[in-house]
This record gives sequence, structure tokens and C-alpha cells, in this order.
Amino acid sequence: MPELPEIRAQANRIGERFHGAELSRFTALSFTALKTVDPSPDVALEQQLRATGSRGKHLLMTFEACTFVIHLMQGGRLEPDERQAAKPRGGLARWRFSNGTALLLSEAGHERRAGVWVVSGDPLAQPPLAELGPEADDVGVDELGGRLAATSMRLHGFLRDQSQLAGLGRRLANEVCHLAHLSPFANTNRLDEVEVARLHGAIAEAIHESLSYESTQDRMTPSAKRPARVHNRTGAPCPECGDVIRAVAYQSYTVNYCATCQTDGKVLADNTTSKFLK
Repeated sequence: MPELPEIRAQANRIGERFHGAELSRFTALSFTALKTVDPSPDVALEQQLRATGSRGKHLLMTFEACTFVIHLMQGGRLEPDERQAAKPRGGLARWRFSNGTALLLSEAGHERRAGVWVVSGDPLAQPPLAELGPEADDVGVDELGGRLAATSMRLHGFLRDQSQLAGLGRRLANEVCHLAHLSPFANTNRLDEVEVARLHGAIAEAIHESLSYESTQDRMTPSAKRPARVHNRTGAPCPECGDVIRAVAYQSYTVNYCATCQTDGKVLADNTTSKFLK
């Protein structure tokens, strides 16, 4: 799933190309695409795209009367639509502009989970954005420490919890834990001040590194090409110590880690019923 760096870079690319373009038509190509009914997307017709931005894993396109909030989910993409085919493969929604250009929201596969919310007023105070935590790279070390202390959960899960920190997913959770030299299964309320400070720095470093890379690309990169030290590198050598990168596999995702760097050399059993490291 695209995370904060990929979403933020894509918002910048869309803004560079479409800022000021006048919306001539919005079409929901799939009945699952539009998640709201009021206001109608038509309130933005004949209005210029004023701003593009992001909030966590959501893209935002703002017109005078409303904001389109777009969640790409796992396989979604929002990209310039050069062909403007009547039935584009995986097409969910299309924005056509009066200058002849268009944007297409599409999604690979058959789940059709990506979607569009149309909101008036402040989009940050309304679903689906209202329940998000602070942007992962905006949270201060004291607030991060407070949020960690107020929960009792595994660190990897905390980092992926959008109500705690907005924008991190499976890849960055793996990367952050490795950069911070912390077990992905460490209990959040047992981290001391030094460990919280390391975690705070690791979050900033992982996001900055990924955003710097993504900003050099012409379009959103596939997940396999995004920079990673441990994520999806099971069996490869750790870039810091040379130990093998290991994995704890779940049905829908994998936690990658280096035992030497993160768990004091302890190897976690690769199954969901393991006794995880605290």
C-alpha cells in the first residue's frame, strides 16, 4: 500500500501538472468508487483545482466548493489519464478538465477498495480524516512518548495504527523498527526515553529517505522498487551487521527484522502463535 512518502510525492506531481485546471466533469466509473452522497461531486464543476495535498495515506484535491479525498488502498493509483478510454481497465473514477486533460483513479485486482469522499468545509474535521493521528513526521518526541506510554501493544502494530500516527504502513514500520534498533514486538509502554528518542529519529529518517527517493520519480513507484533495508528482504544480509534478515509471516503481511540489531540475537519463530519478544 502506498504510504506517506508515495502519497505526498504523488500529490506534488498532480499539483504541478493540474493546478488551476477547471473541472468539466467527474465520472464514477464504478458504483463502489464514491463513498459519500452529499455534497454531489458536481458542485466542483467549472471550478479550478486550487490545491493538492495529502493527509496520512489520503490524497486531497481541493476546489472552491469541496475537497475530493482519495484513498488508494492496496492497489489504487491516481494518475494522468492520457487515453481517456470509455472503459479503462480497473477504472473507478475520472476527473476531466476543460483543457482536455484528465485524472483517472484505477485499482488493480478485483477488491475495489479504493474510493473517493467528497466533503465541504474542513476535510480534516470530517470522515475519513477526522480520526487520524498526527502526521508521522510531524509528531514531537514528547507526544510520541505519551502516545506510546498510553497504549500496551506491539510496536509494529502501533506504527501501523492510523489513529496513532498517520501515514506509516507495513514497509515503513519494518524500516523504522530496524533504524531504531528496536524489536517490532517490543511493548509500547515499556520503551524508555532513550528508545523513544531513537524511534522518533528513525521515523523522521525513514520518511525523509523514502520521500527523497520518490520525489525523483515521474510516477508512483511499485512497492518492490521502494528503498528498504529489511522490508521484503527475507534471507538477505542486514546492511548494518551482515546477519540474515528474518521474517514473521502473517496471512496478509510479513514483519521483517534483524535479530542481531533488534532482538539481542533472539530469533522469533515464524508463525503467528509464537511467544513474541517483549
